Amino acid sequence: MSGPLAIDYIRHAIYLALLVAAPLLLTALVIGVIVSLIQAVTQLQEQTLTFIPKLIAVTGMFIFLLPWMLSQLTSYLSAVLRSLPTLGH
Repeated sequence: MSGPLAIDYIRHAIYLALLVAAPLLLTALVIGVIVSLIQAVTQLQEQTLTFIPKLIAVTGMFIFLLPWMLSQLTSYLSAVLRSLPTLGH
């Protein structure tokens, strides 16, 4: 395997990992900001209050996006596996 080809595979894998993780991270960020705003308005400063809404939202988003995530990862894996016979040359 040549150096540029390996770098391209690694670059694409990192991009795919970021693409798959981004919706879950953004969901946690948005829910965290919303709960923080509610805490600031109500002056309720309980640290554990942000954990449960984030957990529920991220779990729901994960279940909702799981087919898309699996299709992205499966298509990348199948492309890499299809290119294996040509890597030996």
